[in-house]
Amino acid sequence: MGQGNRIIDDIRCGDKFAMMLNFKRTVGFCLALVLAGCTALPRGAAVDNEILREADDAEAGFAIYPVTKAFLPSVATWPVTNTRQYGWLGHSHGASTNVIQAGDTLNLRVWDSDANSLLTGPTSPSADLGDSVVSSAGTIFVPYVGKVKVSGRSPDSARSTVQRSLEAISPSAQVQLTLVAGRNNSVDLVGGVRSPGNFPMPDRNFSVLGLIAAGGGVPDTLSNPQVRLQRGHKIYSTSVEKLYQNPSLDSRLRGGDKVIVEADDRYFLSLGATGTEAQIPFESSNVSALDAITKAGGISDTRGDPQGILILREYPSSAVAAGVRGPRQQRVVFTLDLTNADGLFSARNFPIHHKDLVLATESPITNARTVLQLVGSVFGVANTVTN
Repeated sequence: MGQGNRIIDDIRCGDKFAMMLNFKRTVGFCLALVLAGCTALPRGAAVDNEILREADDAEAGFAIYPVTKAFLPSVATWPVTNTRQYGWLGHSHGASTNVIQAGDTLNLRVWDSDANSLLTGPTSPSADLGDSVVSSAGTIFVPYVGKVKVSGRSPDSARSTVQRSLEAISPSAQVQLTLVAGRNNSVDLVGGVRSPGNFPMPDRNFSVLGLIAAGGGVPDTLSNPQVRLQRGHKIYSTSVEKLYQNPSLDSRLRGGDKVIVEADDRYFLSLGATGTEAQIPFESSNVSALDAITKAGGISDTRGDPQGILILREYPSSAVAAGVRGPRQQRVVFTLDLTNADGLFSARNFPIHHKDLVLATESPITNARTVLQLVGSVFGVANTVTN
């Protein structure tokens, strides 16, 4: 029995020696990771130095710009990326009544008390002359009179003109005129409202907001609704938000205009040590860097580096052409430092563009902490072995 116990003790000592040897190797491996910058550890994002150090290479292909108060005026003059820019028409005043155009339909009814009238009969004091479509020349046909020019006149002025033309055959005749707007006196509200359709213009002051209201308004479910006005071959665009805030932008419509209300299709990407890694839509006309970080769920308290917020953007080749205000390279990395007042204020005033990538890099301290936790767990195993 004594000989058997000694053999078992020898085996146990051998196992302990092997485990201690493995422990030393593991500690050495972890320390090597620390010395190597912890690049072998699994992470959710890069450390900012890993990205920015490439800029030292002459052929890096991108430029770096720290976002500061002094830099903001310069970047404001650079082109907007990934978004086609449309102008917009300001508000103006027109006639308070409608104006007859070619294609409109006029309904004429004549009232005459004269028993010998050519237009009315002895049993009826009125006669319906029917509907007359205004010709391309701007005229309508009136019985016993012929063609009468009515285009360019208000309905009341056209009524007086027709009545005067009838005085030669019926001095006591009175004319009633009703206008039904044609193509040149109506506008189309294509979509993005509760009741789209074709709408006649009540007067020459009919505006974009008036048309949207006539269509039942914009549903609350539409994200940052945009208004697109198509007039002939030209397109104008703005947001409903801007129209609400600035009455001087409530453009007056013209006959034949088409108005489309649609959701804003712009977005930015958030990656790295943020609360959300996703494609995030623009919920307002302008989104700042600080807005973007907030919409992405902020910076992770345990992983994120507030000094290493990067915004990656790619400009078109035209932005780096000679004589154009723009970046040195098409690919640009903007850096934000949210640990000081200038960085925070500058982030609030730095505009995010469509398809920008907002990257919250990981703090180097996070990797060191991971290694220490790994070493600590190994020490725990070693204590178990020695015990």
